[in-house]
Amino acid sequence: MPLPRPRGARRRRHREAVFGGAPALRSGLPERSDPALEVTTGMILDASPHLLVLRTADGEARLPMTDATRIWHGGRGGLAALRPGREVIVRPKADGLGADRVWVDIARVTGTILACGDDTVDVDMGPHRGRAHVVIPPHALGRVLVRHPRLEPGYLIDVVCVRSAGGPQAVRPGTSQPGYRADDLASPEASTPVPDVLHGTATWFGDVATRGGTWPDAGQRGSDVGQVPGGFGAAYPAVDPEGDGGGCPDAPSGCVALPYLSLGSEVTVHNECGGRTATVPVVECGCVAARYCDRCVECGTSPRGRIAELTPAAFVALGGDLEAGCFNAVVRPHVPAATAASAGGRAR
Repeated sequence: MPLPRPRGARRRRHREAVFGGAPALRSGLPERSDPALEVTTGMILDASPHLLVLRTADGEARLPMTDATRIWHGGRGGLAALRPGREVIVRPKADGLGADRVWVDIARVTGTILACGDDTVDVDMGPHRGRAHVVIPPHALGRVLVRHPRLEPGYLIDVVCVRSAGGPQAVRPGTSQPGYRADDLASPEASTPVPDVLHGTATWFGDVATRGGTWPDAGQRGSDVGQVPGGFGAAYPAVDPEGDGGGCPDAPSGCVALPYLSLGSEVTVHNECGGRTATVPVVECGCVAARYCDRCVECGTSPRGRIAELTPAAFVALGGDLEAGCFNAVVRPHVPAATAASAGGRAR
């Protein structure tokens, strides 16, 4: 009987025992940056102008509300959007006193268009995420078409949605649509060197309806790989497809030269727009992100390529606004010392 595959923190400990720890993790990152915010996700139990009560994985959470608290539910929302049973993600004020932003039932659909109707799009979100049937209401269609003019099978799509009983409803484009077909991606040359520090775009994936809790939480960070999108982690575009690395064997090479990592590895992510930095575990193969050779323009123009897809909690904790879709990022993969020198030969 084969031995069970090491996962999460166990995989990380096994790798470091063989290869040693990652070298000089702060090298190439800002000397000083702000820490991640303490983000809360959960289901609404009750809400008033002064208090939001949530059920989270850690129990009941009571979060103060003020007149300055901004609520998103498909756009600008008010207290009426805070209905019991809906899922939310809450970012606190910088001083920690009360809720600054509340996103209600937000979701995102990213992938390859399979079919289109008059007001619907069927999307292949990759082998880990399945398929989605997205409704594009008339009031959102024009906004989507401005940045996604090719709503045709074979092209990529990326839309921010609001969850509904009938499935995700598109509200706005997550980014601009790449001009090429999903199967026509130009990969870097095999001889392209792999940098120690990556510069590009960080996006987010999934929704907040699958797991509630508070981050930072050392217990979550030390748990096994397989956390769902409501937790804290990242999908990395170059997870090693060989052996027990956890990657997809048919994943595209992408347009950025990246070092291979395995599930359970860690990456340090710095938000260049918000100035916050955190280390997150790799919880999924980001094979869909590898297909996007786009840029983020939240604060200047980033280099091409998505270098990390974060869970909603991690994205918000690093200062990102979910409806914006991305932030300009610096990412340092935690490559073990003994393998760092050979990483340049394993570009994706």
